[in-house]
Amino acid sequence: MRRPLSLLALSLALAFASSPVLATSAAQEADAPAAKRKLSDTYTKYEYRIPMRDGVKLFTTVYVPKDASRPYPFLMTRTPYSAGVHAEGELRYGVQWMPGAIGPSREFEDAGYIFVSQDVRGRYMSEGKWQEMTPHAQAKRAPGEGVESEDMHDTVAWLLKNVPNNNGKVGIYGISYPGFYTAASIIDSHPAIKAASPQAPVTDLYMGDDSYHGGAFMLAANFGFYAAFTEAPNPTPLPKTWTGFDYGTTSGYDFFLKHLTLSNIAASMSAEQRALFMPNIEHDTYDAWWKARAIAPHLKNIKAAVLTVGGWFDAEDPQGPFTTYGAIEKQNPGIVNSLVMGPWVHGGWAHGEGARLGHVSFDGKTAEYFRKELQFPFFEQHLKGVKPAAAIAEVTAFETGSNVWRRYAAWPPVQAKPRTLYFGADGKLGWTQPAAAGVAFDEYVADPKKPVPFIGYPSTGMPKEYMVSDQRFASTRPDVLVYESEVLEEDVTIAGPVTPKLFVSTTGTDADWVVKLIDVYPAAYPATPSERKGGDVGAPDVEMGGFQQLVRGNPLRGKFRNSFEKPEPFTPNKVEALSFDIGQVNHTFRRGHRIMVQVQSSWFPLIDLNPQTFTHIPKAKPEDFVKATQRVYRAPGQASGLQVMVLPAGM
Repeated sequence: MRRPLSLLALSLALAFASSPVLATSAAQEADAPAAKRKLSDTYTKYEYRIPMRDGVKLFTTVYVPKDASRPYPFLMTRTPYSAGVHAEGELRYGVQWMPGAIGPSREFEDAGYIFVSQDVRGRYMSEGKWQEMTPHAQAKRAPGEGVESEDMHDTVAWLLKNVPNNNGKVGIYGISYPGFYTAASIIDSHPAIKAASPQAPVTDLYMGDDSYHGGAFMLAANFGFYAAFTEAPNPTPLPKTWTGFDYGTTSGYDFFLKHLTLSNIAASMSAEQRALFMPNIEHDTYDAWWKARAIAPHLKNIKAAVLTVGGWFDAEDPQGPFTTYGAIEKQNPGIVNSLVMGPWVHGGWAHGEGARLGHVSFDGKTAEYFRKELQFPFFEQHLKGVKPAAAIAEVTAFETGSNVWRRYAAWPPVQAKPRTLYFGADGKLGWTQPAAAGVAFDEYVADPKKPVPFIGYPSTGMPKEYMVSDQRFASTRPDVLVYESEVLEEDVTIAGPVTPKLFVSTTGTDADWVVKLIDVYPAAYPATPSERKGGDVGAPDVEMGGFQQLVRGNPLRGKFRNSFEKPEPFTPNKVEALSFDIGQVNHTFRRGHRIMVQVQSSWFPLIDLNPQTFTHIPKAKPEDFVKATQRVYRAPGQASGLQVMVLPAGM
């Protein structure tokens, strides 16, 4: 997500000058912790204010190897979360503050790069006006507003000219919002930019990334984010504080349900917190505001090699990597363009082992593998000319369930073919369409004042573990439909988009349709004690026999069934066909497991409540929230199911 790395107070003390601040003094060096002294043995830190073409100056830190016996490439990140250094419980500026480590991983530091970090416009020590997802094409710009590709071009030109001992090559990378800045910075790119890695890039906030999924607002995550991420005067030497939000309870479910409406929820925030939160909820259709901020249509004239990275269990930007990779592939034929997808949460490949998430184990150190065998060789090849031991595939994807890495020539794999899992009588799920004639359906009563939770334990915010969370708490609710296959006699591998194709009706005039694909473990599953404990995510300990692991889930806000631009009410009790994408997977359901699909009409407070009355939801009143009876049909001609992309056995 557009998530800060941590919520820390900032103490800023920087003298502004056009020339770089000198390197760390001996006295400062003696006071620095051991980890910082080690880095400063090999790197010298400088701070610059680099002028852009409109006169705005961007604060930039540069770490240069002290060994000047050979030239080095630049490796850069651009961020709204500060180019400062976390030290002594605060985020600090000044060359006396050296980080404990620099770059994407230790391999880069040891190999030697000129590392660059820059505060983007309007954030921290940079001048200018910050914009949410900077629009690339603006008919008119306000004073101080810019374009990321132009700022990157001007920065690269300045670095090449003013930082000695460089080899004339530049790489850029970043995770989440810095992933967006990476992608936006390589449009019409400076010829010196040879490699770029947008990682978990925010690409289109409305279409499947942070703000909206299927037209439903991602409430829990965005509320927490905007309570902390606020605008401030800049540049400023004064302290800046990431302010948390006091829910007054350990249960976000209880907090949000008490407030019920989006207007009441927003009223619980301060004016400063609402400033960036409100545009996200007020623009609840895919209007010009969102379209201007979608970067994918503009990813053209890219000259760099690109390695886009994402996580199968990224709760914040799950769609961004696919949209970015696909747009670059289509609009820049002939360049090196690769995609890596691993079993990770948001940014989970950047640190740690990547061996597990919650109760689910991946049987290996997947994050370490990525850093050493994919990310480092990619930049070494394109910035230094070092030939990798093995060529990076077009698509490198971790296959969950079987826990193996796969290499594909395209995504989805060309070998994957569409098949449909059909809903049957008595909660059965299978590959065969229902044959019985006549009307057949399953129904439930959805009450927005008693919504289905998205996790089975109390929490504020959005626990990362929810993406693989045990769904047994939901399968017993009367307002959740459950369809389950027989025990699988052979492995079934799904690789590609998951597409519910439903025939539904509602007694209301609007409804959400949340569909979840679930892997049901055998009743006698031999889990380790570590798997049962589930790590430190806040999830309760469980017995893994019968564990219902969420593989993928997402909503469709029903009024957007035909268009995200022009919502339409339902006609009560009229049967309508729905087809929508709930995301990409690469998962093997193992022999002895079962496949389950759950259908429900709330997922709270992960997404905001649908009042089930056709209205502008940000302005909905408590009396608009009404019960409705939802039906899902499963008869010939009205056969509801889940279309998936199935790989042939043995691949």
